[in-house]
Amino acid sequence: MRRLLSLSCEGAMLGASLDEGAGSTGVLMVTGGSQTRIGSHRMYERLAAGLAAAGHNAMRFDRRGTGDSEGEDPGFRGSGPDIAAAAAAFRRECPAVERLIGFGLCDGATALALFGAEAGLDGLILVNPWLVEAEAGQPPPAAVRRHYRDRLLSRKGWRKLLSGSMSYRKLFKGIASILRPADPKGLAAETAEALAASGLPVALVLARGDATAIAAEAEWKRPMFEAIRGRSGSPLYVESDSHTFARRGDAEALLAACLAAIDASSRR
Repeated sequence: MRRLLSLSCEGAMLGASLDEGAGSTGVLMVTGGSQTRIGSHRMYERLAAGLAAAGHNAMRFDRRGTGDSEGEDPGFRGSGPDIAAAAAAFRRECPAVERLIGFGLCDGATALALFGAEAGLDGLILVNPWLVEAEAGQPPPAAVRRHYRDRLLSRKGWRKLLSGSMSYRKLFKGIASILRPADPKGLAAETAEALAASGLPVALVLARGDATAIAAEAEWKRPMFEAIRGRSGSPLYVESDSHTFARRGDAEALLAACLAAIDASSRR
């Protein structure tokens, strides 16, 4: 059953939706960017319904300044109070919930990594997390690296290069971005530090062909995430290049990955 809710966050009323399941696990869903709780292509709405059908309670909310919520949008870095307020409301509305897991996409995942422990969550599902703040209009270096590696390992790519149909300017610009050293104090390092301090179990879900996911996977393999990898399973992949899982079959694959992550977290 789906219910519409209102909850308070620092004097602003937030709109929320609760899909109730029969089990004792709750999934608090945090959107990315300025998306509403419906999500791009109704992704969050559909995922919540699928989780409830599988027996899990799922709650979505609009943070301040978005969708049906009052106030000014604080962005993902200022969304800690919104997540905490939503988590508290979730537990009030579903007192039978024993485990509350955060699910977030893009910078919603990053927000959960930064603030999930403070909100009292018991685990995290981070989907295509935003870990590399690339230059405006440019993909992250790891995605550029994957792109040119795939092109230069293919006959088609070499034919384009030798025929001149591949832009040398774009190629050299891509190589320059690849060679640029990673920021040791950037968002990825901040996220790794927060996750290490939280002690929360983490599941990483990646759309294999998405640029943000490619960048996140590259960061995840760096030493700063070693402690988190030690208490997490291997990343779960969805064979898609869609950041918001909009391709045919993506919704079902994302639900399956989430259910696998929830099941794995219950055994840790």
